[in-house]
Amino acid sequence: MLNIKHILFPLDFSARCCGAVPHIDAFAKRFGAKLTLISVAQPVYAAGMGDPGGPILIDTEEMLNELKQKLDTSLVKELAHLRVDRVADLGDPSAVIVDFAKKNEVDLIMMPTHGYGPFRSLLLGSVTAKVLHDADVPVWTGAHMEDPPSQQHLPVRAVLCAVDGTPNSVPLMKWSARLAKDFGASLRLVHVIRGIEGWPARQADRQFEEEMRLESRKTIEGLQQSAEVDAPLCVAVGNVAEGVREEARRHGADLIVIGRGVLHETLGRLRTHSYGIIRNSPCPVISV
Repeated sequence: MLNIKHILFPLDFSARCCGAVPHIDAFAKRFGAKLTLISVAQPVYAAGMGDPGGPILIDTEEMLNELKQKLDTSLVKELAHLRVDRVADLGDPSAVIVDFAKKNEVDLIMMPTHGYGPFRSLLLGSVTAKVLHDADVPVWTGAHMEDPPSQQHLPVRAVLCAVDGTPNSVPLMKWSARLAKDFGASLRLVHVIRGIEGWPARQADRQFEEEMRLESRKTIEGLQQSAEVDAPLCVAVGNVAEGVREEARRHGADLIVIGRGVLHETLGRLRTHSYGIIRNSPCPVISV
């Protein structure tokens, strides 16, 4: 069984956040993990009077007390059967969350994505993006939709592991296989090759595409042997995020596992597309 003994749940009291509780409850019960609810408020500044009119910090003690009261009365019945700690703090939310995880032996952070305004379909919430970037532990994120994470994926019956064809895929496969075993779920692997649109005309043919598929499959199967993971593999061609999404839909995945990466990382194409995969996913995603 995976060593998940402490789960951190950043709570901002939104409908999406509260809607993720059944998923968090399922993970906590499956692994017998302690759950820590953490809520962080950003200190508020106001313009001071006089010359010069410098910033004045609003009463932080009152702000923190109000936050603690709200946190202590939230999700009490829903989480009554779990071991729960509650932590309220002030500061930059993402920094506080990451720092708490590092100092308190957190094994998994679970938080839904957020994105507001006309570009909500293009962005992850800034706090979620920073936590994904800076955290040293796996991060579970709810599907990026306006509604709470879908309850149809609550029973984890099918896990899809998206691999990038680099040696980083070996520990990722192993982690995914252990997770699938812990939940009694099936496991599939997917690898997406960049589409041939825009390539030179001499390359843009079916034969070349098939050769790319065969070469990639050979590489991934070699990594599977190293990881000692026996699972069906799909090699797709096209946009990485869209390819992973379609494979998840085709096989009814309840959870996607991907390698951690940032937009400017150079360790593999999948890792540079992790944000896009999360944005487009039809089910929750764990970034390892």
